[in-house]
Amino acid sequence: MIKSMTGFGRGEFEKDKRKITVEMKSVNHRYCEVNVRMPRKLGFLENEVRSYVKQKLSRGKIDIFISYEDNSEKLENIKFNAELAKEYLKYFELISEQFGLDNDIKVSHMTRYPDVLVVEEQDDDQEELWSILKGALSSSIDQLIETRTIEGEHLKEDMLKKLDVMVDALGEIKEKTPFIVVAYKEKLESRIKDLLENTSIDEARLAVEVAIFADKACIDEEIVRLISHIEHMKSTFNTELPVGRKLDFLTQEMNREANTILSKANAIDISNQALDLKTEIEKVREQIQNIE
Repeated sequence: MIKSMTGFGRGEFEKDKRKITVEMKSVNHRYCEVNVRMPRKLGFLENEVRSYVKQKLSRGKIDIFISYEDNSEKLENIKFNAELAKEYLKYFELISEQFGLDNDIKVSHMTRYPDVLVVEEQDDDQEELWSILKGALSSSIDQLIETRTIEGEHLKEDMLKKLDVMVDALGEIKEKTPFIVVAYKEKLESRIKDLLENTSIDEARLAVEVAIFADKACIDEEIVRLISHIEHMKSTFNTELPVGRKLDFLTQEMNREANTILSKANAIDISNQALDLKTEIEKVREQIQNIE
């Protein structure tokens, strides 16, 4: 089963009136590149997000967008700054003595001065936040993989059709190959007769020339190797592992054999079919660029 690198996923996870939503989209890329946009409050979890995504996805440019809603009842703490309160009282005494004023300071007055009493929200449990984020992230990745798989199946079906076209073309080339040698022998024999007129042809020498030509023009090995690469590619489609790089390598080898066939072709129809082969291989190669 092959997977495309193009996909979209969305996941939500809510617990204790805190909800995290994760959306992600991916496109083709040579490696696995993860870009994360998230609220500052969750920023400490960015490395965990990247690591988790790379465990699940091996290739693609992946953009992740994270939002956070917190409707929970916050627990609050009150902190009393005793040292600061002493400083205030010291200066109140100093003002009272210096200006002859009554020091009528009360406790209720003290609580109004900055930073004597400070109300603080309790910090969120980091492990709890990660568990919520991980739940949303997991759902989003599952949906992304599902869309990648569906797209991958479409690519697979189309590539299989193109590979079958290649096999048919190779079969036709193989059938025509023996006639190239026969045509070459007839053409060579005709030219020799024209040059030598009534002189008899050296059949042994002619046979040697034809044998040399047949050896140079032989493309049986290239056809066998190219068909082998095609069958290997078809079988690779059924693996569960990421196969994009392997398929890309196979198309390079297929193109190499097609080039050799084209260079050895000594008939216009075989040259045309070799060019068609190269065109189909290039189409497959372009599609493989989007496979994980």
